Amino acid sequence: MKKLILLLCVIILSGIGWTLGERAGTVSAWLLSSLGAIVGVYLGWRIGRAYLD
Repeated sequence: MKKLILLLCVIILSGIGWTLGERAGTVSAWLLSSLGAIVGVYLGWRIGRAYLD
């Protein structure tokens, strides 16, 4: 269940990052998507640790 929450956070936040960065160009979209994925891993890890342990 923890891995599912982590995966969903990564997918959602990287998608948001891509959408926001797409206005400025492909490289910006890629960078913001990567940043969103990193934040998603951290957030998913925190949620899993707080509510499922």
